[in-house]
Amino acid sequence: MSGHEFPVTFDEAEWRKRLTPEQYHIMREHGTERPGSCALNHEKRPGMFRCAGCDQELFVSRMKFESGTGWPSFFDPVEGSVETTVDRTWGMVRTEVHCSRCGSHLGHVFEDGPPPTHLRYCINGVALNFTPD
Repeated sequence: MSGHEFPVTFDEAEWRKRLTPEQYHIMREHGTERPGSCALNHEKRPGMFRCAGCDQELFVSRMKFESGTGWPSFFDPVEGSVETTVDRTWGMVRTEVHCSRCGSHLGHVFEDGPPPTHLRYCINGVALNFTPD
């Protein structure tokens, strides 16, 4: 994401102040949480999933589904809320998902999801905050 300007930016010290160490590692250093470790994986109430870094609305709960992967999975984001880049780490090519507002790493998107999009946005739960309706 270097060289890309985002509407919300903070210096490293401010990011570290705003985020927990685990959130910082995942969202700013492109880490991954352990599968099954986040309570939001089991969240089923109506509501909105927001970026833990900047509070942008990312996913509506009705777009969430159980993928069996151990991470919260969605088949469609809020329009314009995420952007993607090519991720060539770990000896494979994947599509990284990041917040379009602050650039924080959220997870990856795969083409094995349910209709109608057939996409699976596999998102690190600690990168999200949930607000029930």
